[in-house]
Amino acid sequence: MAERALKWTAGQIWEFLKTEFPQVLGAGYRVDRLEPGQAAVRLTVTPDHLRPGGSVSGPALMGLVDFACYVLLLAHHGAAAKLAVTTGLQISFLRKATVEDVICEVELLKHGRTLSVLDCRIFTADRQMVAHAEATYFMAGASEGLG
Repeated sequence: MAERALKWTAGQIWEFLKTEFPQVLGAGYRVDRLEPGQAAVRLTVTPDHLRPGGSVSGPALMGLVDFACYVLLLAHHGAAAKLAVTTGLQISFLRKATVEDVICEVELLKHGRTLSVLDCRIFTADRQMVAHAEATYFMAGASEGLG
């Protein structure tokens, strides 16, 4: 995929989230890496993210995937991606994620005018792959000049 320059940095994304999506700020997310077509977002695991048996829950991992994809779309489009919505999310859980940080590495596979497809790999901090996901987003703001 041809690289596109980013419109926003991680700092600009956090400033946007403070006013537009503040409920996500306390969820334990951190942007570790952000570059054209790729990002890595970390979830600092707390007891709130665990399921019985001491593993990170599926909903916590799916939330990480969804948030990491949103971060990458915001980086590429700025405020024009504000209304991007998840239209599909398929996830395969490969092994138990233990009580440690998990990192979602997301790559933009298709970046069209209205649909974006992203590939996501979720790892533990020691690089054990625990899940793989593919997500599709509808760029609801496409008529407002995305691109």
